[in-house]
Amino acid sequence: MVRLVRLLVLVLFFGFSGLVSESHAQVLEAPQVVLNGIPFDVTVRAEGATGLQLRAEQRAYPVTLQDGEATVRVTLSGGGTITLQQNGATIAETTPTAIPKWFSILPPLLVIVIALVTKRVIPSLFLGLWLGAWAALGLSGTGFVVGLFDAFQVYILGALADADHAAIILFTFMIGGLVGIISKNGGMQGVVSKIAGWASSAKKGQLSTALLGLVVFFDDYANTLVVGNTMRPVTDRLRISREKLAYLVDSTAAPVATLALVTTWIGFQVGLIGTAVEQIDGFDVAAYSVFLNSLPYSFYPVLAIFFVLVVANSGRDFGPMYEAEVRARTTGQVLGPGAKVDTAAESEELESKTDTPQRAFNAILPIAVLVIGVIVGLFVTGEGETVQDIIGDADSYKALMWASLAGVLTAAVLSIGQRILSLEETVEAWYAGLRSMLFAMIILVLAWALSSITEVLHTADFLVDVLGGAIAPGFLPFLIFLLAAVTAFSTGSSWGTMGILMPLVIPLTWAVLEDNAMTDPEHYYILYSAVSCILAGAVWGDHCTPISDTTILSSMASGCDHIEHVRTQLPYALLVGGVALVLGTLPTGFGFPWWVSFLLGFAVLSIGMRMFGKKADAATA
Repeated sequence: MVRLVRLLVLVLFFGFSGLVSESHAQVLEAPQVVLNGIPFDVTVRAEGATGLQLRAEQRAYPVTLQDGEATVRVTLSGGGTITLQQNGATIAETTPTAIPKWFSILPPLLVIVIALVTKRVIPSLFLGLWLGAWAALGLSGTGFVVGLFDAFQVYILGALADADHAAIILFTFMIGGLVGIISKNGGMQGVVSKIAGWASSAKKGQLSTALLGLVVFFDDYANTLVVGNTMRPVTDRLRISREKLAYLVDSTAAPVATLALVTTWIGFQVGLIGTAVEQIDGFDVAAYSVFLNSLPYSFYPVLAIFFVLVVANSGRDFGPMYEAEVRARTTGQVLGPGAKVDTAAESEELESKTDTPQRAFNAILPIAVLVIGVIVGLFVTGEGETVQDIIGDADSYKALMWASLAGVLTAAVLSIGQRILSLEETVEAWYAGLRSMLFAMIILVLAWALSSITEVLHTADFLVDVLGGAIAPGFLPFLIFLLAAVTAFSTGSSWGTMGILMPLVIPLTWAVLEDNAMTDPEHYYILYSAVSCILAGAVWGDHCTPISDTTILSSMASGCDHIEHVRTQLPYALLVGGVALVLGTLPTGFGFPWWVSFLLGFAVLSIGMRMFGKKADAATA
C-alpha cells in the first residue's frame, strides 16, 4: 500500500512538473530568427503572475501584464538566451537564432543579382530561397545542407499548401484553359475577323489592331500571338510596316493585361499582394481591393495604351518608327532590307481546326460569363453599404474560382454542343491552354516561398532601420518604379520582376509609413501607388528590353525583325515612361490628385505627338 501511495505521488509530481514545463513553454514567445541590433517583440503570457522581468545580454526589461499578457521590445547585439524571471528565479527561457542584420537582405538581393546576370528567374529565386533557409537555421555548417531541403520541403510546400495560394493557382490555370478552348473552337478568330473586316486604310488598320489588342485582354501571350498573326496580312495589304504592327501588339498586350479586372495576370498579382499584405499588422484591406485601389496610380500602362491610340489615330510618328513607316508607304516594303524574321510564334495550339466556323459568340459569351461571374461572386461573398465596402469584404479567391470554372464550362458546352469540338478535343484544348501557364505558376510559388523567408528574416525591418528615416514616403513609389523597370529590363520578365519585388516592397513601404506616423487610411494611397509602380515599372522595363518574352513574341507573331522592333519601340516607351514618372508617379506620391496627373499626361503626349510627329502618308504625296 505504501509503495502504491509513493508511486501515485511520483506520478502526480512528475505529471505536475510536466504541466508546469508545458505551461512555461507557452509563457515566453520570441521570433524564430532575430537580427542583431534590430529590436523585436517578445510575448509573455503568465496569468496572475507578479514580479516578472525579462533578461537578455545582462539587460533587464520590466514586464507589465495586461489581461495576463505583455509584449516587450528586446534588442540583442550578439545573440544569446532570453530568460523570463519571477522574483529572481528563471521560470522560462528561449534562444532565438540571431544573425547579422545585413544578412536579412541577402536572399532577395541575391535573387535580383543572379537574375540580372543569368537572365533566369527560376534558378535565381530558388538560390535566394536556399540562402534564406540557411540563414533561418543560423548559418551553421549543417544548416547549409539542411537549408537546401527546407527550401523545398518547408517553404515551397508551405506556399503550395496555403488555401488562398491554391485558389490562385487553380484560377490561373482555368483562365489559361479557357483561352485554349476559345482559340481552338474558332471563337477568338471570329472576334478578330469582325474587327479586321473594318480596316480599309492605314489609319483604320492601325486602330483595328489597337482595338483588337484591347479586346484580347485576358492574357498577354494570347494577345501577342492572336493579334500579331491575325492582323499581319491586313497591315501588309495596307502598307503598314511590320515595326508598327509589332509596336501596336506589344504596347497593348501587357498594359491591358495588368489593368483588366479578370486576366491571367490578376491571379498572379493578387496572389503576390495577398501574401505581402499578410505580413503587415494593422492593415486589413483585402488583396483584390488593394489591386483595385492601385489602378488609379497605374500611369504607365494607361498612358501606354492612350499613346498607342494617339499614334494610330493621328497617323504621326517620329524617330526610327517614322522612317519605317515612310519606307512601307513609299515602297510597299513592310520589312526593312536584311530583316531577320522568325515565325516560330505561329503556334498551332492557338489555331482553330480546319473548316471550323468562326463564331465570335463562342468567345464572347464565355468571357462575359467570366467577367460577370467575378462581379457577382464579389457581391455574393461581400457585405457592406457601399460598393467599395462590399468588394473590400468579399472573398475574391472564391469569386475568381467560381467565375473561371463557369467560363470554362460555358466554352466547353458551346464547343461540344455545336459539334465544333469533341469532348476529347475540348479537354486537349483546355490542357494546352493550361500548360502555357505552368512556367508562370512555378515563378509564383517560388516567389511566395521567398516572401515567407523574408518575413522570417525580418528583411523589411532591416530596410526600415537603414532607409526609414532617409526616404520621404512620397518619393518611395518613384524609386520603386525605377527599381522594377531596371529589374525587368535586365531579366526580361515582368512576372519575374513582380515575383521578386512584391514580397519585399509592400512590407517596406508600410514600414516606412509606420516610421513616419502615416499608417492612417488617409495615406494608404502611397502603398497603393507602390503596388502599381511594381506592376507599371515591370511593364515599362519589359517594353524597353530586347530579352523580354512578350517583346520577342510580338516580333515573331508580327513577322518583324526583333532588333528593329526594339529600336523603333524604345523612343515611344521612353517618352511614355518619362511622362508617367514626372507627371504621374512623382507628384501623386506627395498627394497630387491622380486624375489631374492623367489629364496632364494625356495632354502632354497628344501635344508632343502633334508637335514632333510627322505623317508618313504625307511623304508619299
